[in-house]
Amino acid sequence: MGVKLEVFRRELWPPEKEGQRQEIEEFKERIRKQREEKFLRVAQQNS
Repeated sequence: MGVKLEVFRRELWPPEKEGQRQEIEEFKERIRKQREEKFLRVAQQNS
């Protein structure tokens, strides 16, 4: 099952788009971190 998913992902992201995918992953990671930090700040203020 995992192999099929990998093949599907490769079709979705051809090698030339790999860098683009990396940027999107990093972008999502940054957004997630910002959201977590904001959440922590709010939690600390409320405590």
